[in-house]
Amino acid sequence: MDFQLSPDQKALRQGVRELLEGRFGRDALRAAAGRAETAGEAVLDRALWRELGAAGFFALRLPEAAGGVGQGLPEAVLAFEEAGRVLLPGPLIATHLAAGTVAGAATGEAVVTAAGPGLVEWLDESDVVRGDTAGAEPLAVLDPLTPLHRLPASPHRPAEETLLISLLTAAEQLGSAVRTCEAAVQHARTREQFGRPIGAFQAVQHLCADMLVRVEVARAAVYAAAVTADPTDVAAARLLADEAAVRGARDCLQVHGGMGFTWESDVHLHLKRAWIRTHRAGGGTQSEEALAEDLVAGPA
Repeated sequence: MDFQLSPDQKALRQGVRELLEGRFGRDALRAAAGRAETAGEAVLDRALWRELGAAGFFALRLPEAAGGVGQGLPEAVLAFEEAGRVLLPGPLIATHLAAGTVAGAATGEAVVTAAGPGLVEWLDESDVVRGDTAGAEPLAVLDPLTPLHRLPASPHRPAEETLLISLLTAAEQLGSAVRTCEAAVQHARTREQFGRPIGAFQAVQHLCADMLVRVEVARAAVYAAAVTADPTDVAAARLLADEAAVRGARDCLQVHGGMGFTWESDVHLHLKRAWIRTHRAGGGTQSEEALAEDLVAGPA
């Protein structure tokens, strides 16, 4: 069995990374977060959204006959991993899933959001809202680039859609975990205390090693779930990716010390986004229940 990415998949990942880093790099992220903090609300970059559409981000799994790219779920996971890496804002998953069914979603001309279990993201900025959002109330949230509304009830969502949302969320969490692991290692190499890099100290080395282990375990689980699309595999991948993103960001903060909590660093933005993502599609609770049911049912 070959678990390596194909040349086409590697090229896709590199292309998405170059697009996102060029169009939504660190300076753009910090500027967007700063504007959202100052204005008290986030504003979606419509030009960026259309560029994503033109690049095929939203139509990645849409058949070529329907104007899409004609790729599969593994390729979508690679793209969303890169989106998580740069903390790309907006209802990316909802718009991606609406491609082919909502006019303008595939090309980025329309921003689509969807009501989830008790929450809906980017409600005010969206052109199309899927699901019942009656009685939605705005929430004060930690992440300045993820506006949320609380819903009085949890709308019904098809199981297949929930599965895809959970898997693509896991991919975003994986990308964020990869980035915070890289940031921790880079800081450990350059930050000096007592005349030497802090990475020379065993306690810091253990933190970075633990982060890397969680990233690679989550990566294997997410990639495998993208191939099988099995609900149990997706549930396991989601739990591992959530843990890698949240604990990775917290450990990265530990490596950075007090500076990690300030606007000089991006770490706190990753932690805030990771916390919010854990509530999507039922979050860890639903994944745990799915795994428990599979264990009780036993082998088929």
